[in-house]
Amino acid sequence: MTRRETLEYDEALDPGGLIRESYRIENITIQEARSIFLDWAIKIGPDLRADIAIRRLLGLYERGHNDQHPMTLVLNEGLGSIVGPQGRRGGSRARRGV
Repeated sequence: MTRRETLEYDEALDPGGLIRESYRIENITIQEARSIFLDWAIKIGPDLRADIAIRRLLGLYERGHNDQHPMTLVLNEGLGSIVGPQGRRGGSRARRGV
């Protein structure tokens, strides 16, 4: 058994074990992982910051820096979109590349 298969899950962090179960699905596609991620994002409680939850999930399930599991990729994408560049990206400055 691998680390992913034996871990318990935190109901507040992973309602219904959606993320945990996604790691158990053989040959899961990136599209399926994104769909599961969206379901997970809708179900997390309002008092839980998504960026912190994603980091904790990666800590539980990621198998190292080069993990290419579709859910790991989706979690990293989600984390990047949450903590990505902030600020206004419109108007003349955006068109000029400033």
